[in-house]
Amino acid sequence: MTPRADPAVAAAVADAHRHEWAFVLAATVRVTRDLDLAEECVQDAYARALSAWTASGVPARPGAWLTTAARNRALDLLRHEATARRALPLLVEDAVVPPPDEVADEAGPPGLASVAAGSGAAWDGGPGDDRLRLVFTCCHPALAPEARVALSLRLLCGLSTAEVAHAFLVSEPTMAARLTRAKKKIAAARIPYRVPEPEELKDRVGAVCDTVHLLFTTGHSAPAGDELVRRDLVQRALDLARMLHRLLPCDAEVSGLLALLLLTDARRDARLDAEGRVVLLVDQDRSRWDQAAVAEGIALLRDALRRQPGRWALMAAIAAVHDEAPSWAETDWREVVGLYDVLVQVWPSPVVALNRAVAVGMAGGPAAGLAALDALGGEPQLAGYPYLAAARADLLRRLGRLEEARTAYDEAILLTENAVERRFLSERRTELDGEEPDPQR
Repeated sequence: MTPRADPAVAAAVADAHRHEWAFVLAATVRVTRDLDLAEECVQDAYARALSAWTASGVPARPGAWLTTAARNRALDLLRHEATARRALPLLVEDAVVPPPDEVADEAGPPGLASVAAGSGAAWDGGPGDDRLRLVFTCCHPALAPEARVALSLRLLCGLSTAEVAHAFLVSEPTMAARLTRAKKKIAAARIPYRVPEPEELKDRVGAVCDTVHLLFTTGHSAPAGDELVRRDLVQRALDLARMLHRLLPCDAEVSGLLALLLLTDARRDARLDAEGRVVLLVDQDRSRWDQAAVAEGIALLRDALRRQPGRWALMAAIAAVHDEAPSWAETDWREVVGLYDVLVQVWPSPVVALNRAVAVGMAGGPAAGLAALDALGGEPQLAGYPYLAAARADLLRRLGRLEEARTAYDEAILLTENAVERRFLSERRTELDGEEPDPQR
């Protein structure tokens, strides 16, 4: 009879799932070169841990135990011809490393061989770390951005297909089909399961950072639904950014990305009031900001700026100006505009140009901001973008052009799918009904 897992063991397994999943799966993929088979073996290892750890205690190195169990389960299955002939082709690896010699491992499950414990090299987090191989596979530029995020949530974070579907607000069968298509593309395109060579690493790291940032922004301001912040997605993005920084500690872009996420998320608790309404930066209680996250972000930013800073470090520098300002009135908006001027050269994005226009409106007044906004013209990438209409509405309101502001708010409300943001915009729109237009306008 299988012992019933006690709460302490269940908590240990849950903790190992969050912190060790990516390592265990990545190490198992090197044996199977088959994502589906590796997932099956890792899930089996976590299931076995519940009973085994209840009977013998939680091992000192849970990740090593789980890696041993998963990889040896894979070796066992691969001995059977029917299992070896999977529907999906095998992943390509430039230099396939054969399974390590089997030696006894007291930390592993009874009767299984060791492939992880006792070897510091498997845990050094260096360029050959299996997690890096998995990260670069999930975030390969041949995959669509949404596919990268979905695979990262599934394979790097260990979320179930149902949880990934919830993150994207789609049905579980729809997400299962998307994940399957993404895995098939990895195999069909012969995407190598390896860390890119040094000469191509810079370009490939960009795709990884893009994926983590997209996951973060989806959680930071949810594009749809009843919550402004999806804390689960924000935390997953932070976990991935931290893992990436541990694996590539000398990469300025990675340091800048983690700094940006920390400095932005530091304000999370002040973004909503007690009734769940949006609180703008101007009205936020800065004592509620996470000062430990701010300090960590600033340290990372300084490290990134000492190297060759890219767009993530520049965006983090903008966030740092806000986080270090004692009050809204003391914000150095001219510095913010200057940083945006550099950023728009490094990363000529319409969204960056929009944010710059908003900053210009704060530094030089609403007329200057509206002129910068109008200068964007008919950017096709901003068509249907709710924040463009919302920014225009605010600038028009500040100029006293109330009828135009009402129209812009109506457009923003129509385009906004997040219930919390839509409520905020509706309240702003209602406030205009009690205001009189500026007779000088």
